[in-house]
Amino acid sequence: MDSSHTPPITVTDLEIRLSQGPALLSATSLSLQAGKIAALTGPSGSGKTTLLRALIGDLPHGSEVTSGTVQVLGEDVFTLAPDALRALRRNRTAYVGQDPGSALNPRMTASQLIAEVATDATPDAVTALMAECRLPDALAHHRPCALSGGQQRRLALARALARKPDVLLLDEPTAGLDSALRDEIVDLLRHLATGLGITVILACHDPYVVDACADTVITLSSPAAPIPDPALRETDHSQATEAAAPTTDGLRATQLQVAFTHRRHTHQALQDARFHAPTGTATGITGPSGSGKTTLLRTLAGLQKPDSGTLTWNGHPLPADVRKRSREQQRCIQLVPQNPLGALNPTRTIGASLTRPLQLHRTVSKPHRPARVRELLNDVGLPADFADRYPHELSGGQRQRASIARALATEPDLLLCDEVTSALDPVTATAVLDLLTRLRAERQLTLVLVSHELDLITPYTDSVHMLNQGRISDSRDLEQVGTHSA
Repeated sequence: MDSSHTPPITVTDLEIRLSQGPALLSATSLSLQAGKIAALTGPSGSGKTTLLRALIGDLPHGSEVTSGTVQVLGEDVFTLAPDALRALRRNRTAYVGQDPGSALNPRMTASQLIAEVATDATPDAVTALMAECRLPDALAHHRPCALSGGQQRRLALARALARKPDVLLLDEPTAGLDSALRDEIVDLLRHLATGLGITVILACHDPYVVDACADTVITLSSPAAPIPDPALRETDHSQATEAAAPTTDGLRATQLQVAFTHRRHTHQALQDARFHAPTGTATGITGPSGSGKTTLLRTLAGLQKPDSGTLTWNGHPLPADVRKRSREQQRCIQLVPQNPLGALNPTRTIGASLTRPLQLHRTVSKPHRPARVRELLNDVGLPADFADRYPHELSGGQRQRASIARALATEPDLLLCDEVTSALDPVTATAVLDLLTRLRAERQLTLVLVSHELDLITPYTDSVHMLNQGRISDSRDLEQVGTHSA
């Protein structure tokens, strides 16, 4: 066979289903030439991630191919021997998932992580690759825990490119990035395709990115659309704000300092940060990638101990370490992480993950826990039978809803939401924000929403703070914030 004329990727009538369960990917076909970029679009649950993983022969646990074939670089990935499949994944293809940070060794620095897989591991080559992926050289000696979500995503991309693959598979590569970095990554992807001849397939919900870089767009349809919750799209934001009028002090942080140090290199993540989320309000936090948004939320949640500063909850001191907080304080303040898999144990069903906080905080007696799990799933617009599914059997949007349900299980007073819409398509992202607004009105919740998309969160918040280089602006005027972020 003349491989020079063989498309690097050919998918023919591919359908993937859970064993004796629903379809994860409806019958799909595509053919892509070298040096071209294809974008996979479609609603949450349409199978974008499933298709990307199928291209490297990595099917979700418990699923099977019910029809079709996949040819990658002239190889049928589903008939390859294990050694040949490993060689294909290691040497000729590269996959960066929706949660790239989970694949980064927490004990290694950024430069070590790149050099570990690079065909050219010299310091100059590693530095050049970091620059190409818009990673400042100062981060070379930082471990993943000291990097923002956007920086971890770019580090994972650098690791993928270090192997000089022929095929690059990216799941939401610009999620969690501000518009300037998004534009730079789009330019990089175009260079990889047109300049280096790499075949790129990306799952993406951002229409700007799709329009700017894709040669081909494949729109997937949801094989089994989730049951919609009618209340999600009927929320009146003004009524929610009025119903949740502040009555007490809420969460307050004063002069927070957080620095990460490794090998005499120090990165100041938060500098004299002051923040206040009054009870019953919805407060937004925005800023460029690496500005300290996730660090701030983890500090408020008690998962990152500040070097200095104070925290108070309803006027009373709040220990910086979550382990030193009272059970009641732990119950009241819950974090919804950017990566929902960080809150959902992959070895447990969704029902088991929701039951765990009910046990820890004793909010529901044992006989009533199954009914409470069903209520929580219904609250976030998920069918009751999702209690028997595992996280990998859910789409990104469904996992995000399950993660919110887990946070709600403790009946909290405050939800800290970290980029909960960053990897979701626009319709699902709006539905999740509508959901949070409805829950805020019904439960008198206080919300803190971190997002790099100012236009998305502004309609759902009472105020928005700009975070830049570890410092928080006093944003009483939303129009002023919008001017600074434009």
